[in-house]
Amino acid sequence: MESSSATSGASTRREATRQKLYEAAVTLIAEQGFSATTVDEIAERAGVAKGTVYYNFASKSVLFEELLRHGVGLLTASLREAAERTAKEGGTRVAALDAMIRAGLVFIDRYPAFTQLYVAELWRTNRAWQSTLLVVRQKAVAVVEDVLREGIEHGEFSEEIDVPLTAAALVGMVLVAALDWQAFQPERSLDDVHAALSRLLQGRVSGRP
Repeated sequence: MESSSATSGASTRREATRQKLYEAAVTLIAEQGFSATTVDEIAERAGVAKGTVYYNFASKSVLFEELLRHGVGLLTASLREAAERTAKEGGTRVAALDAMIRAGLVFIDRYPAFTQLYVAELWRTNRAWQSTLLVVRQKAVAVVEDVLREGIEHGEFSEEIDVPLTAAALVGMVLVAALDWQAFQPERSLDDVHAALSRLLQGRVSGRP
């Protein structure tokens, strides 16, 4: 019978291997597309045997589905942590949303290839993982929805706000603006991009005080 430390060590090693496979897959698929990417290439890029891929994932499609789940899970956790940290510091819900915008930009700056894949896959309708993608997307958007609802309850936001659509718009704004930043305006700093989106959030684009 394995000791708990041995079991823990095996679990840690397997998680490290899965992380390598995620990173290899996301890079390759971003470079050449899902269909053109083979399991052999993923294994080679990750520095593991082909059998290791199938030991961890039943197929390339399952690997990609889990990659999407893993990546959006990281983004969701990052957004939630930003909101909770702001609340602990006594900040407003606007400040929480602003912190979440920054957290989203930081995430996208760290994982640009994943973000490109995620945005592209959102608009495809013939993928086996479409239902999973919609579920994990909703988890990320729900974090923003929670802050908006709290803001309405505490009188910080108008009761006329359409919470689901506003939350989706905020997440979409960050995703698309960040991809545009990286593709077409890479000379701009993260602080610069955050400041521009912060002004949009706070309604300071009309020139009025």
